[in-house]
Amino acid sequence: MPEGHTIHRLARDHHRWFAGRSLRVSSPQGRFADEAEALDGGRFCAASAHGKHLFYRFETTEGRELWVHIHLGLFGRFRARKDAIEPGPNVRLRLAIEGRCVDLSGPTCCELLVEVGVAAVRSRLGPDPLGPPGGLATFKERLGRRRTSIAAALMDQKTIAGIGNIYRAELLFHHRLDPMTPCKALSEATIEALWKTASEWLELGVKARRIVTVLPPGTTTVPRSFKGDKIHIYKRECCPECGERIHAERLGQRMLYSCRACQILGA
Repeated sequence: MPEGHTIHRLARDHHRWFAGRSLRVSSPQGRFADEAEALDGGRFCAASAHGKHLFYRFETTEGRELWVHIHLGLFGRFRARKDAIEPGPNVRLRLAIEGRCVDLSGPTCCELLVEVGVAAVRSRLGPDPLGPPGGLATFKERLGRRRTSIAAALMDQKTIAGIGNIYRAELLFHHRLDPMTPCKALSEATIEALWKTASEWLELGVKARRIVTVLPPGTTTVPRSFKGDKIHIYKRECCPECGERIHAERLGQRMLYSCRACQILGA
């Protein structure tokens, strides 16, 4: 499942390509046909992201403000093309202008909402490290309610939005935290450090278009020579610090990766 940096990257790209333009909107698959008809010819006002959720704001030809809410889930994906070639049979939504089109297929959610519906979706989500100021305070407050481990809390989108399994493993290793540390045992400094690192890494991921949690010493940008994700321990065999085997266990529906030698309870 794409993590928050991917959705923010899509929002920034789609906003840059389409904002202020009248779009041809269609649903070749047919499952979004009525909604696409309502949007077709309307003005694309903005694209934005909140965690793993993508939002488009439209002004229709009738002057109504409507929103598209998309969650890619496990199988959703976008394909951007410079030419509007014949769409595949699984394209749920196509956005097109002269010289560019974007096709969406396989999303978990693709729905048309009014503003109150968008507010309801956002209200169910935790603060986004790439969102507006004030997110850290909300993150602290929601962690304080949790009786679970920090590993479970980081994957709860109501606690912090946009963190997935890879960023979770990397954050906990980077801060040498045992995944089973209770949320209530975390110091305020540790919570602030987790938030700061998450914000920096997600922004780096947006710019690099991939997950990067390891950079050469003294650098803050991704070198052109980097290929693929650059991570510490996710799905790795051995710890890069101590050489011990990485421990993998199932927590909920996902695998959790950690180094039992380096990551200490309540660090």
